[in-house]
Amino acid sequence: MLTIRRAGLARSSFILQAACSHGFSTSIRQQREASSPKPAFKISRVAYGKPMSIRDTIKSRPQVTSSGRTHAMFRGLATSKYDELIRQDFTWKSREAEFSALGIKSEAELQGNITSFRSLIEKACDLASKKKAISKAVNPLFYALRHAFIEGDVPQLTKELRYSFQNFLMRTRFSASITATHRKIADFRFPYEWFPATRAMKRTVHLHVGPTNSGKTYHALKALENAKSGIYAGPLRLLAHEVFSRFTAKGKPCALITGEEQRIPENEDNYFRSCTVEMTPLNYKVDVAVIDEIQMIGDIERGWAWTQAFLGVQAKEVHLCGEERAVKLIQSLCGTVGDDCIVHRYNRLSPLETMSESLNNNFKNLEKGDCIVSFSRVGLHALKQAVEKATGRRCAIVYGSLPPETRAQQAALFNDPDNEYDYLVASDAIGMGLNLEIKRVIFEQTHKRDRYGYRAMSTSELKQIGGRAGRFRTASHAIQAGTKDGSPAEPKKGSVGLVTTLEDADLGSVQEAFNREPEPLETAGIQIPPSVLERFSTYFPPTTAFSYILLRLRDIAKSSRRFHMCGLGEMVEIADLIQPYPMSVYDRCVFLNAPVALREKNGPEVLQAMARCVSNMDGGHVLDIPELDLELLDFQKETYRDGPAQYLSRLESLHKAITLYLWLSYRYSGVFRSQNLAFHIKALVEEKIDTQLAEAVFTQESRRAMISKVRKRVASRDLKMNKILGDDGKEEAQHESVGDWAEEGHQEPLFEDPAEVEAIEGSKKST
Repeated sequence: MLTIRRAGLARSSFILQAACSHGFSTSIRQQREASSPKPAFKISRVAYGKPMSIRDTIKSRPQVTSSGRTHAMFRGLATSKYDELIRQDFTWKSREAEFSALGIKSEAELQGNITSFRSLIEKACDLASKKKAISKAVNPLFYALRHAFIEGDVPQLTKELRYSFQNFLMRTRFSASITATHRKIADFRFPYEWFPATRAMKRTVHLHVGPTNSGKTYHALKALENAKSGIYAGPLRLLAHEVFSRFTAKGKPCALITGEEQRIPENEDNYFRSCTVEMTPLNYKVDVAVIDEIQMIGDIERGWAWTQAFLGVQAKEVHLCGEERAVKLIQSLCGTVGDDCIVHRYNRLSPLETMSESLNNNFKNLEKGDCIVSFSRVGLHALKQAVEKATGRRCAIVYGSLPPETRAQQAALFNDPDNEYDYLVASDAIGMGLNLEIKRVIFEQTHKRDRYGYRAMSTSELKQIGGRAGRFRTASHAIQAGTKDGSPAEPKKGSVGLVTTLEDADLGSVQEAFNREPEPLETAGIQIPPSVLERFSTYFPPTTAFSYILLRLRDIAKSSRRFHMCGLGEMVEIADLIQPYPMSVYDRCVFLNAPVALREKNGPEVLQAMARCVSNMDGGHVLDIPELDLELLDFQKETYRDGPAQYLSRLESLHKAITLYLWLSYRYSGVFRSQNLAFHIKALVEEKIDTQLAEAVFTQESRRAMISKVRKRVASRDLKMNKILGDDGKEEAQHESVGDWAEEGHQEPLFEDPAEVEAIEGSKKST
């Protein structure tokens, strides 16, 4: 709850300032009407009475163009949810102290503000409808609400309405000069200036672009291995580990640096670094840097990490690997900062085709060399079990969270033509560079879960994963060949790669994706720097909620046409959860980027326990944190009363909690002191999870029913979005990520939906 000192501006000035800030001009008559006390019953009819339905709201407005009709529907949805929010959360009785601190002296005055802001919502939607003004610069309130709805449906729209109304009430605190200062602080149009040491260099950027299995990564890594010093930055921990293993096998000193693990060579001053992209070191010079999957620079949430690495890495040569659609954006950025840009284009070494038929959900239609792709570990083990039962042949399993040794062993079993391991089930991590000898890629489904629910996979994702069909070189081959001659193994041509689906319902989506090219990237992602947040927060009272400061800065941030502000994701929720614990702005920023698992049952409590330790600068021994469910290690699945599904879910929650502990231990080594013990606990939990998955018996009928339900849910959501937003709702936001950003190494989760775990035979819901 915000605690703000009383404002001193007149109410009429307040309404005028708030309206103008949202792109509207307000007449004196409107100001007077808004600021004059209204009869309580008339105002309450709008704020607390039964809200008009979306259909009634639309009927009350003149109908215009198709675009106008969709904006009218959105207007009805936004005002309806606003009325609901006011009734539930912004009553005078529940927040009288907070409103009084804002200078609102009575319930009638509050009702005036409620009515005024509702009017602003209506005007913003009308401006979009009549003048097609939907950009942030021209119509910021409409843009913020619409973008929130696209990003996270009605729940995210409601959160945005809450913030916007709080922001409306807050604006009286700031004079015009302070507001101008705020906007200067929030000027992010030139993020390349954040790295002055790098700008002082003359870099050569080599952009390697082409489809999967074209050799682009091979050429970039060859340049890295021939250098005296360098960095590899990739999207997944398993890719960083792959490069780390290659260099170590050649006797080249190399460090592995991820958020949750750091292996530094002993007695070495000069060594290569293989890291996940957000951990790219920017503070020292190297000869060569390789940044993999550069097209992810356009991702709506993760893009900032690629932008930071590209603009900030101090390398004489920067080698970028990715898709053709990144070329124009990278060339534009290179031209701005004065770097030379050389584009290397590659063709696929083997043909790739989509099939005209699915497997019709029959595993007996599988052929040797087939790989079925799923998006969770529970799903992968369920598929492995079903394939082996239906075919009588063995099925290997590969996913990012497997220990590297186990993953290499499983890949070798699949690649060996002389054994009984004919098939493979793998996560979508294979789409980010894992090289396996796959003949056909078969999608179990074409939908993925993100923070707000399920969504259809993008064209880029489907082509990236499907493109792994027809490949002939593996990671182990590369390491072995590289050990002999000091260079990575050159890719070889293979046979025709085929792509299809397990069920007919998904085949059309795959065929359509492979007949279409992804749109060129237009913007690179950026994130609010901690130093800016520290400066910005000094303009607010110490008791101001940090989440409000974060959202306020995002709201007024200014970026150029080549950059976009990355979504805040769960940062606002994290900020609110750690608000009660006194700590510096810098420490709060650390927690905002931590791998927090808020969707887990005890996720918020674990986060608050860690924040308490940092706030007190003590109590961080792993055995002294009661919120860590360590007692679970004493249970065996046979003795766990709530059944195998709940046992597995609790193990996963503990694993995520320990991962967070380890991540923080590298940032606060003096607080979280038992890192070695935490690694040991993590290994024990992983062993129990793997054992449980291997021994579980899955109900395939329940799994198929769940996938069918998800497919219908996504189709229904898309239809609703199209009705309410029309063509204007097709945002340029990209979804390039593999797995969940909060996962260790940014890989696949244990399960995408609780219903997956309940598909285990004999499981029962916890009481």
